[in-house]
Amino acid sequence: MKNTKTVEKEKVIAEKLNGRFAMMGFIALVGAYLTTGQIIPGFV
Repeated sequence: MKNTKTVEKEKVIAEKLNGRFAMMGFIALVGAYLTTGQIIPGFV
């Protein structure tokens, strides 16, 4: 008897989308730091 795990397609898509948004956020953070010199621009 095989005991295989299946992952729903929606979960795979959600994880890929979450990873892409995290990468975009990190790139935005680095870009903001390089242009302003602050980690959070406008925040003291």
